[in-house]
Amino acid sequence: MKKKTKIDKLILLVTTVVLTIGINSVINFLTIPSVSSAPKDLLVSAAASLRDALEEIKPVYQKENTAIALTYNFGSSGSLQQQIEQGAPVDVFISAAKKQMDALQTKNLLVDNTRKNLLKNRMVLVVPKNNTTIRSFQDLGGGEVKKIAIGEPGSVPAGQYAGEILKAIGLTDKVKDKLVYAKDVRQVLSYVATGNVDAGFVYITDAKTSNNVRVVATAPENTHSPIIYPIAVIKNSKSADSGKKFLQFLSRGKAKAVFEKYGFIPL
Repeated sequence: MKKKTKIDKLILLVTTVVLTIGINSVINFLTIPSVSSAPKDLLVSAAASLRDALEEIKPVYQKENTAIALTYNFGSSGSLQQQIEQGAPVDVFISAAKKQMDALQTKNLLVDNTRKNLLKNRMVLVVPKNNTTIRSFQDLGGGEVKKIAIGEPGSVPAGQYAGEILKAIGLTDKVKDKLVYAKDVRQVLSYVATGNVDAGFVYITDAKTSNNVRVVATAPENTHSPIIYPIAVIKNSKSADSGKKFLQFLSRGKAKAVFEKYGFIPL
């Protein structure tokens, strides 16, 4: 009888241990975060002129897409194009001109059927807010104007457009020695806002972000190439599906309203 009692106790002990191990295993399985639940990274390389609008759009997008960790990389469109060509892990590219996107498409670096024209913009001439001597493009040729900032034409679309405008209005030769080149359009804006130059060529959307500059002229659209912002998913993206959905999100109501707020024209 005693022997049976000892056996019963042993069986009970073993059963208790097994059950405890089993329950703890289940608890651990339920409480340890699943690797698959970690947010997926989505890297968007975008023209510098889009910074303010995209930063405002980000929390709106993240609220609706909690499984995505959205990151931006801003710069001149030409620099971003080169980064992508060199294998940078970019998922989505938004350029401030067709030229850079055309180059990537020619090299077969875009996901088929994802390229579309997202936005349109306008070029303006800005001066420091207290400047009263410059009232038009033609005033740039005057002796009082010493420095004019534009983006580097080879890599900054706004610089390319500025060069086209100057040529169209016959000022290229008159101002060529006054030009100060910037790495992107936001640097142009900074040069003007701080008074380091007398005037600068920026997008109207950039001008709207600063209280330290004043718009004195808007370039007629027939003086430069159409200012179109194309967007596309990059072929080597590891999050192509998320990239496509982000592209669609930027084309819908909430994002479009933000773009319009900053002066862009959704297409």
